[in-house]
Amino acid sequence: MDAATATLDHHHDPSTATGIPNKKLLLWAFLASDCMFFGTLISTHLVYRQHPPPGNPVATQVFDIELTSFSTFILLMSSLMMALAVNAIQRGKVKSMRSALLSTAGFGLIFLGCQVWEFWHFVHEKHLTITNSIFGSTFFTLTGTHGTHVAIGVLWLLSMYAYSFKKGFGERNAVDVESMGLYWHFVDIVWIVIFTAVYLLEYVVPAGAAR
Repeated sequence: MDAATATLDHHHDPSTATGIPNKKLLLWAFLASDCMFFGTLISTHLVYRQHPPPGNPVATQVFDIELTSFSTFILLMSSLMMALAVNAIQRGKVKSMRSALLSTAGFGLIFLGCQVWEFWHFVHEKHLTITNSIFGSTFFTLTGTHGTHVAIGVLWLLSMYAYSFKKGFGERNAVDVESMGLYWHFVDIVWIVIFTAVYLLEYVVPAGAAR
């Protein structure tokens, strides 16, 4: 079987009626449910941000928009590296894929570092916690859940990097990397929505302005 035929078989797995490999189909189903989950968290935050309890800090005085913008850029760069990793494995370039995976994981760790620092700053200097206000509860639950997804993605990336040294790893494993890429891009897209709806919105319509 030549490379072209192998690639064709990879993209049209006969074991699936849709022509989509089983691993991808399962991941799409998971991402669909996760999309609804994040939709619920974001909607809850948007509802309760307009009803801050007495003494709740003004979000624009709490947020460090420069830091959050930087971490957003970092996550977008990680998405680019993930795309390069997928492209590399589809062409059978395992070494290039490994470099791209490590870069993606590195960007993910930088993002997590920024989020940890941001949370520490909010709690210890701005006195915004998950228990002292409804805004804090919805904010930390939403962004913390997303951070957990990023951490899981980083572990997946590093595991795939280690697995790539297994004998025989190559183009036939492209579906595994592609599935991981779908998850990572989903996490990035969710963050763009969070960054817009949670952070940027506060500078356009401050919490409580609609009351």
